[in-house]
Parts: sequence; structure tokens; C-alpha cells
Amino acid sequence: MASYKHYSFDLWLTLIKSNPLFKKHRSQFFHLNFNRRSISLEEVEHIFRQVDIMANTINERTGKNIDADEMYLMVISWMNNNQINLYDIDTDDLYLQMENLLFQYLPVVYCNNTAGVLSNLKAQGVTTNILSNTGFIKGTTLREVLKQLDLYDYFNFQIYSDEVGMSKPNLAIFELMIDQAQKLTTVEPSSIVHVGDNPKADIEGAQKAGINGILINSNQKSITSLNHATLHIFPS
Repeated sequence: MASYKHYSFDLWLTLIKSNPLFKKHRSQFFHLNFNRRSISLEEVEHIFRQVDIMANTINERTGKNIDADEMYLMVISWMNNNQINLYDIDTDDLYLQMENLLFQYLPVVYCNNTAGVLSNLKAQGVTTNILSNTGFIKGTTLREVLKQLDLYDYFNFQIYSDEVGMSKPNLAIFELMIDQAQKLTTVEPSSIVHVGDNPKADIEGAQKAGINGILINSNQKSITSLNHATLHIFPS
């Protein structure tokens, strides 16, 4: 199965996806607690989508990272037409409430075969990692999510953009991953592959770093395509 000595994985829409009930209840919370203009719930949901898209695009464009606290403040400001004192918002408490909500409505594993594929890779002696951009949910929370989804132990290490201040496709974050992989085992860049759903952040980022990339999910290929890892590869 394994054609490489080290597999790097994106997280969102590669291994896991959001629980729709989390997003629904998150919007309801903001609609109830930060809605001075009395906008509709549908408008709040739209604002969340727009902030998510905007922050993700900026992160990919700059290679930097807009943190979860900043994104929640953007939503609140946008909801209130920028006419609200953001200094009044306790961002630590707000994030804690969002984290608790997330654990009530956990993300779900993207593909039922995910654990089996990861288990097969580990059984063949390859090393693995998570390399993920973050948004409304921080890396420290995502580690706990992976524990609850019984995926945590498949990975030798995890790198999240909010923790290192860099986002894919920034070359530096891929170089950080490669450096950590090479501390685990003797491996050349040509023997490392990054797997993800985003052609720009995952595949272009991997190519610029001199490693291979495999695109899944967004191209009708699932994680089970790694059973034939010589297929669907974007070489460095």
C-alpha cells in the first residue's frame, strides 16, 4: 500500500468535516447574544460563511494566520454594522463556550474507511502527521477532537497554523513539517507526500516544498485511493 516513508495529512475536508448541528447552534448563540441590529438568523449564518471564506483566503494569500478570536470578533462586528465596542467582548469566555458547543456536536470523520487506511499505513511502518490550517477552531481543541474520534494516536505529530503563525501554502510551514518528519526517521523529501482536499493550499504548497501531493475528496477520490498511492499523484 505505502509508496512513501512519511504521509502528511490535511485535516478539514480531508479526514474530518463539520457537524452541521454545530454550525446551526453556533449561529443561534450569536443571534441571541450579539444581535443588536436584530438581523435574521439566516443573515448571521451568511456572515459566518463570509468571514470563514475571507479569513481562509487571506491566510492562503499571505501565508500568515488569522486567529479564531479575531474571526469571532469579525462576525460580531459585521453583525452590528461595525457599531459595537469590541473591547466589551470577553474572547476567552466566548471561545470556551464555542469549544463546549463543539464537543456537544463533534465533527465527523469524512470517510468511514479513514481509520482503516491510517491503521494500514502505520502497520507498514510509515510515519504520519497532521498539517492543518485552522479557522474558528484552534489546534489545541482539534487535538481533543481527534482523541474523541479515536484518530489521535495514528499521528506522530500535529502542526496547526494558529500555533505556528503560518498557513498553507506558505513554504515555511511545509518546511517545518519536513524538518519534524526527518527528525523521526531518515527520509528524503521525495519520500514524503502530503494528502489534502485543497489544490492550492495542499497540492501547490507541497509542490513548492519539493514533496509530492495527493488530492482527495474535492476530486471524487477518497482516502481509500491511498491503497493505490502511485495513482492521482502531483509530483514535486
